Amino acid sequence: MGIKAPRGTVDILPHDMERWHFVEHIVRQTLNCYGYQEIRTPIFEATELFIRGIGDATDIVNKEMYTFQDKKGRSITLRPENTAAVVRAYLEHNLGSQQGSLVKLFYMGPMFRYERPQAGRQRQFYQFGTEAIGSMHPGVDAEIIAMILQIFEQIGLVGLKAEINSVGCEECRTNYRTVLIKYFHTHISQMCSDCQMRLEKNPMRILDCKVPACQSYIKECPAVIDSVCKPCRNHLDEVIKYLHLMNISPIINTRLVRGLDYYTRTAFEIKDESLGTQNAVAAGGRYDNLVRNMGGIITPAIGFAAGMERIILAMKNKGIGPAEKQNMLYIATTSEGVKDTASALAQKLRAGNIPVELSWDKKSLKSQFRHAANMNARHVIVIGDEEINQGKVILKDMVKEEQRLVTVEELHNLLINL
Repeated sequence: MGIKAPRGTVDILPHDMERWHFVEHIVRQTLNCYGYQEIRTPIFEATELFIRGIGDATDIVNKEMYTFQDKKGRSITLRPENTAAVVRAYLEHNLGSQQGSLVKLFYMGPMFRYERPQAGRQRQFYQFGTEAIGSMHPGVDAEIIAMILQIFEQIGLVGLKAEINSVGCEECRTNYRTVLIKYFHTHISQMCSDCQMRLEKNPMRILDCKVPACQSYIKECPAVIDSVCKPCRNHLDEVIKYLHLMNISPIINTRLVRGLDYYTRTAFEIKDESLGTQNAVAAGGRYDNLVRNMGGIITPAIGFAAGMERIILAMKNKGIGPAEKQNMLYIATTSEGVKDTASALAQKLRAGNIPVELSWDKKSLKSQFRHAANMNARHVIVIGDEEINQGKVILKDMVKEEQRLVTVEELHNLLINL
């Protein structure tokens, strides 16, 4: 069979790219309406960035990163997520002072995590997301959730659920840590080795465990919302208020925590139940301490990321696709002697943004028409010696099975109006 794509990677073939381009267009169009500007960060970064940004007690850092040494012995990691990289760029290029108090950035691109491949998730996977850096107002949180739902509605994925929770501030998390240690201490001997390690290092990460034997204890553990302080609870209530004003009814999920250590206060997930158990198509939250932890001043921020593969899978499950693209025009020739005229005409039409396919091989007219039909070409231009002598071409409608003789001069305007 020869060399295959590495496990956990897939080729995105031409017939799938139409959906990808459709989603990317909707994303860019919607984010532009909300004032976001695109940023592109490197695919690999210094490993320290993700250790400091994501947290050294997370599964991503401990188990899932693609890390290697470059030729000078520096530790380099393929980005497993993009928030830390965007914050690094924000600080390195002093974007806060250049663009004002609230900086709105968005990204698209591949991420890399060494985890078990599954439907809608690979080891190389694609995300788009935003980072709004510089405001602690709860209205910004609500606006981002509304923006995500608007993107999905315009794609055609309607009826998605927005789940929301608060994971509190640093003080709240310290209090919750104490509560979790006390609760899990009596059960930890029956739990997996990862959970036993997390209990001492970062007990909140126990809530991420998917081992069935641990799930029964996790389901009964105290909820983080019960440990948050009054200001954090008020912030959550304000976010919910603004969402209601935007005609969005979120679901409060007191068990919702995110798998990255930088989250504070608001945490949320957007879910599509048609995808089964792995049904989160977008997720995010606040990270009010991350900019400071990476060397900047205290700067509130909030962001989200959405997985392209799961979105495409949800679209396929529901039969959602892009609008029919512009029909390809096919130029058929009766002999090699008219190829010069055909190629010149094809180039002229393409310069006018009309998609044209021209067969360069020696094929019969019947074979060329068959090729045009396979390409779903609505119209075929037939060029022969007789037509050239008249300064005309035959324009055939493949659906109506009608044809007419037209001049080359009137062809361009005629095709635009078809």
